[in-house]
Amino acid sequence: MILAADRILFPDADAPAAGWLEVEGDHVVAAGLGSPPRPADEHLDGIVAPGYVDVHCHGGGGASFVTEDPDVARHVLAVHLGRGTTTMVASLVTGSIPDLARQTATLAGLVESGELGGVHLEGPWLCKKYKGAHPADLLTDPTPETVAELVAAGRGAVRMVTIAPERPGAMDAVAQLAEAGVVVAVGHTDVDFDACQAAIEAGARGATHLFNAMAPLRHRDPGPVLALWEDPRVYLELIMDGVHVRPELVAFVMATEPGRVVLVTDAMGAACADDGDYVLGELPVEVREGVARIAGTDTIAGSTLTLDAAVRHCVAAGVPLAQAVRSATAIPADYLGLTDVGRLAPGKRADLVVLDEELQVTRVLQRGRWLTASA
Repeated sequence: MILAADRILFPDADAPAAGWLEVEGDHVVAAGLGSPPRPADEHLDGIVAPGYVDVHCHGGGGASFVTEDPDVARHVLAVHLGRGTTTMVASLVTGSIPDLARQTATLAGLVESGELGGVHLEGPWLCKKYKGAHPADLLTDPTPETVAELVAAGRGAVRMVTIAPERPGAMDAVAQLAEAGVVVAVGHTDVDFDACQAAIEAGARGATHLFNAMAPLRHRDPGPVLALWEDPRVYLELIMDGVHVRPELVAFVMATEPGRVVLVTDAMGAACADDGDYVLGELPVEVREGVARIAGTDTIAGSTLTLDAAVRHCVAAGVPLAQAVRSATAIPADYLGLTDVGRLAPGKRADLVVLDEELQVTRVLQRGRWLTASA
């Protein structure tokens, strides 16, 4: 089929433009500006953008990726798909090595079937001071054996691992993971500036939710924030929900590094669900007015964000639409090497969203098939 629209966000464009896409099966086979080569099968009303790509998400719709039941994971995927996320990487929180291996093996089956984009291990190799919503008693030092065990459990599905470089054995683990083709992200860390630079030299290429759960930026002790922010090899995750980071700071970082910011949700089970009491991994979480915190504390425990809302928040903060969309599509795809998604171009998967004037998702196309967006 040929789809035409007056406003399509093509790769690297600064603004939407009139154009068309030809879809055959589950891929885009041709695309262009202006009028299509033959009459379009459908003219889409609204802004047409690539399907969103979320590379850091723990759950949604009352469920979590911390599971050994693939249907529970499918429920999470369906909830976010209704909000325009056509590619998802499942994030696991800290658990015991045997539990993480079983959970990773379960999710690997969904990666092999094409339902899931990969697995992200956010723990157990994190620091206690900035553990966030991770159980302190399960945090541990990486060893070559445990790193190899978890990577092997994923059968090629482990795309990213978050690690605190100051833990004993961490620098060797960074090199081991990078050699295995796994993206290493620095996060939940008290690492100093110099050691963070050393981790980048060893192969780290990401910042897990920059600013959050890491030593702060100080004028004499800039810590990991400056080391990650200034290095062009590093992708910078940001949670744009108005809670984790001031919107003005998100917009400023995006202005300084327009090609490196990756919008992520870090969503937990309460995304697209009601306020209430939840569990994130092994920790009880209270969600009140859409903000998730470890029960009885002020510690933020993930978010209730979806990527479509993150894009809207960015635009409201002054980020150009095309840049906000790239940070939710092409840049996260590049970050984790997801080569067939994130752009509306020949050879890419036929994943797209149609947005109204308020940037709400009105229609979703995944793998060449239309779905009905959630209300």
